[in-house]
Amino acid sequence: MIVYCATSNPGKLREFRMSAPDFDLRPIAVAPPEEHGRTFEENARAKAVYYGARVSGYLFADDSGIEVDALGGAPGVDSAHFDNEWLLGRLHGVEERSARFVCVIALVHDGALVETFRGVVEGWITHEPRGSNGFGYDPLFYYEPFGCTFGEASPDQKMRVSHRAQALQQMFTYLRRTAST
Repeated sequence: MIVYCATSNPGKLREFRMSAPDFDLRPIAVAPPEEHGRTFEENARAKAVYYGARVSGYLFADDSGIEVDALGGAPGVDSAHFDNEWLLGRLHGVEERSARFVCVIALVHDGALVETFRGVVEGWITHEPRGSNGFGYDPLFYYEPFGCTFGEASPDQKMRVSHRAQALQQMFTYLRRTAST
């Protein structure tokens, strides 16, 4: 089954494809819309409807980021506007470093919203980047069950538990069920 995905991020596209090798995932090359949502859900839905108006069939868009408790949930939906140095600077001297990665995927069919799917993984922020796997905040995100950061974990390991993997698994399960009926 062909499913279009709205991303220009090669790291995300790689993760999308790893999670569902039985689907033909095709990125679309369209200038992205501005994001004005105050939640991951609002942004994912707006992007999916925007991109979905440009293709026939199923398309999904995600919005994801990291929420740090000591920063009141920041950077949250603004995660893409900041980097690891910014985050470490804001947490300098802070001991309570619990955080979570959040991903919301919105699925549309012929431009109409079908469903949203949400994944969350809990961890904490390290004091310095560790590992070169993954992208974004992965080298700072320590996941206790692995005993390492997502940046130190293998891609396969990360894709078993990540926020994006959870949301994708829900969506692909939905699509497999829908395609078989």
